[in-house]
Amino acid sequence: MAVYTQVSAEDMAALLSRYDAGTLVSAKGIAEGVENSNYLVETTRSRFILTLYEKRVDAGDLPFFMALLDHVADKGLPVPRAIRDRDGVQLQTVAGRSACLIEFLPGVSVSHPTHEQAYATGAALGRLHEALADFAGERPNTLGAEGRRELAGRCGDALDTIAPGLGARVAAEIAWQDANLPADLPQAVIHADLFPDNVLMLGSDVTGLIDFYFACRDIRAWDLAVTHSAWCFDADGSNYSVDRAHALVAGYDQSFGLSGAERAAFRALARASCLRFLLTRAWDWLNTPADAMVTRKDPLAYLRRLDFYASAEPDLLLG
Repeated sequence: MAVYTQVSAEDMAALLSRYDAGTLVSAKGIAEGVENSNYLVETTRSRFILTLYEKRVDAGDLPFFMALLDHVADKGLPVPRAIRDRDGVQLQTVAGRSACLIEFLPGVSVSHPTHEQAYATGAALGRLHEALADFAGERPNTLGAEGRRELAGRCGDALDTIAPGLGARVAAEIAWQDANLPADLPQAVIHADLFPDNVLMLGSDVTGLIDFYFACRDIRAWDLAVTHSAWCFDADGSNYSVDRAHALVAGYDQSFGLSGAERAAFRALARASCLRFLLTRAWDWLNTPADAMVTRKDPLAYLRRLDFYASAEPDLLLG
C-alpha cells in the first residue's frame, strides 16, 4: 500500500454517494507498501479501504482479483471483498484511476512475528489453498522465470549502483534457476505475496488475508516459499528464525500439507522467491518518484535471504 495519486475530499464524497456507506468523515493516506494508492476512509457508518490501482496492476486483471476474493470469502475465509455500489458495480474510476471501495477488516500486521503467529499464518495459507483448489480463474505469474529475466534486463547495469557486483550475482542466479527449478509440481491459483503486512492478526489469530494483487496460477508450493522467506528472517534479511520457519511449515502441514516432491524442491523455490523480490525491490529503488508517499524497501535484504537459501540444509528450512 502507498499513495501515488492524491484524491480530493470532493472526489471521495462523490464516490461514496454511489454506495449505501454513509457520508465522508475522514480519509487518510496509507504509506506502507509500494504497489497502489490506498486510503483509510471513515464514514458515518463504517470504515473502508479505498484502493486506486497504479501502473503495476493491469486494469484487465481486476475482474480476476474481484472474483477470487468473492470465491474465497464465500468459503468463509477472512478476505476483504470489493464492495458493490447500488448498481452492483465493484470497479470504479477515481482521479483517473481504476479503484475499489474495499471492506475494512480488524487486526494489525505484526513486525516481529512470534512462533504462534507463524503457525497460524501457515495454517491460514493452507486453508487458502484449499479454498482456491476449485477456483477456475486464470492469471499467469508475470514475475515467473521469464518475468524475472525480463526485469533483470530492465534494471541492467543500474543494479551495480545498489551494490557492486549485484548485476553479475543476479545473472548467475538466473542461470542456476533455469537449470534447477522444477517444472512438474502441482499448480493452482496462489496469493504470491503473503508478507506479514498482508496478514492481519489479533493476538495469535489471523483476522485477515489482504492484498491479492500478485495472485496468479503457479506452483502452489512456491506460495509457501514466498511466505517462508518473508516471515522467517528479520526485516533486513539477517537472523533466520528456525522456530518460526518450522512453526510456519507445521501450520501449513496441519491444514493442507506438502508432498515429498514439494519438500525436495523447496530450497530452489525459496531461491526463486528471493530473486523475485530482490528484483522488484531493486526496480522500485531505482525508479520510485522522489515525491511519492511510499516507503522504499531495501533490495539487499533479499540478497541476504538468497545467500542463506543457497547454502541451507533442507531440515533447517522445513523441520
